[in-house]
Amino acid sequence: MANWSSHVKRILVVGGGLIGLRHLEAVKAHPGCSLVGLADPNMSLDVDTPRFASMAEVTASVDGVIIATPTHLHAAHGMEAAARGWPMLIEKPVAGSLQQARELAKVLQDHKIASLVGHHRRYHRVVQQLKSCLDSGQIGEVVTVQVIWAMRKPDAYFQGNWRTQDGSPVMINLVHDIDILRFAIGEIVQAKALRGRSQRGAVRIETGAIAFGFETGAVGTVAFSDVTPSPWGFEAGTGENPNIGATHQDMMWITGTKGALSFPSMTLWQGEDWGQAARKISTTAEKNVKVPLDAQLDHFLEVIDGAEPMIDVADATRTLEVALSLEAELAGQSEMGRVQV
Repeated sequence: MANWSSHVKRILVVGGGLIGLRHLEAVKAHPGCSLVGLADPNMSLDVDTPRFASMAEVTASVDGVIIATPTHLHAAHGMEAAARGWPMLIEKPVAGSLQQARELAKVLQDHKIASLVGHHRRYHRVVQQLKSCLDSGQIGEVVTVQVIWAMRKPDAYFQGNWRTQDGSPVMINLVHDIDILRFAIGEIVQAKALRGRSQRGAVRIETGAIAFGFETGAVGTVAFSDVTPSPWGFEAGTGENPNIGATHQDMMWITGTKGALSFPSMTLWQGEDWGQAARKISTTAEKNVKVPLDAQLDHFLEVIDGAEPMIDVADATRTLEVALSLEAELAGQSEMGRVQV
């Protein structure tokens, strides 16, 4: 374990929702952190820490701030923290709109304020292993990638809340997969989407298929749906979310000029041509040493000290741009009906 005692960081958490409270507990438990308190207008929240209704009330010294407020407030709160010179960790998505994200990125760049965005899946050991495997050329140059995210969300998930109208899996779920594709494969330069038929009779997007083009020349597809109980999806495959049943089945398949790889099992294949069967190479998927959220906090403390961020606001803005463009394209389409020949 690192010796944090000589450079403990004073961390403020902004936002007392589910993820904000998880950040708060992580900060309290971390030997390299001292919790300044929680800023949230709901002063009735029962938490054992100093309370502030807003960042404006904070007069104590702050080395870094974790912003875990609703998405549409991220940019405004990021600007407020930047005005005080505070390095920041902002939850994902980085902002409610592309314009807000770009404006925040420019302010941070102009004032040289460090930022990190909470795309926590990058901290999974197996995701790091995936990137390392591809970067080292074990399957040659990446040619194609296929992803499936298919789960049935319970009906109660949508009842009596905003998700009934706006609960598209693109911004809720696929934004994570898009970020992993950018992280492991390369920058996405093209994206086209096709909307599937509604099964719940909802206005919102439920199902779709997406084609991606990467700057490397690789191409890929993502099929997604939140109305089908299947074993395929990041959460099910990795067992990341205790509220989602783990199946430990692969949900991403990558081909290259020298072989292929499936994720998250990290099953590796190598070969020459179709005259001989591809050879299965023995590999073991790496397990998390730490909960990714805790590993992310470790990294945030390093970013405060000047380390290169795994994903800053400018980088996360590119993930947001791809997700928002797909959301808009799918929202503008009619549901797929029977094709007339």
